[in-house]
Amino acid sequence: QVLLVESGGGLVQAGGSLRLSCTASGLTFSSYAVGWFRQAPGKEREFVTAISWNGGNTYHADSVKGRFTISRDNAKNTVYLQMNSLKPEDTAVYYCAARLYSIGVLTSEYKYWGQGTQVTVSS
Repeated sequence: QVLLVESGGGLVQAGGSLRLSCTASGLTFSSYAVGWFRQAPGKEREFVTAISWNGGNTYHADSVKGRFTISRDNAKNTVYLQMNSLKPEDTAVYYCAARLYSIGVLTSEYKYWGQGTQVTVSS
């Protein structure tokens, strides 16, 4: 059984930082690209950032460029999302997802999903 578990969410003031983790089990993690998506109340789930299977490629949504950094540690089966300079509009449930090898930006491209972790940024 494949499991993706997000952690690290919470409440932070605007301008602050959080680091999210996504830890996987039940799959050959080093063969999978991992993406982060987020969903705010009343909105569709949107792409945030992704990293390829070996960490060689990353891609960010324009809204988070320069503020969010994605990285991975395949020895720990974990992908990290470092979020700096957080804004109230970053408030959402953040989900990690996995697909084989290359980066995708659409939810339909990802096979496995975590349950999500809440990030709330207060103004």
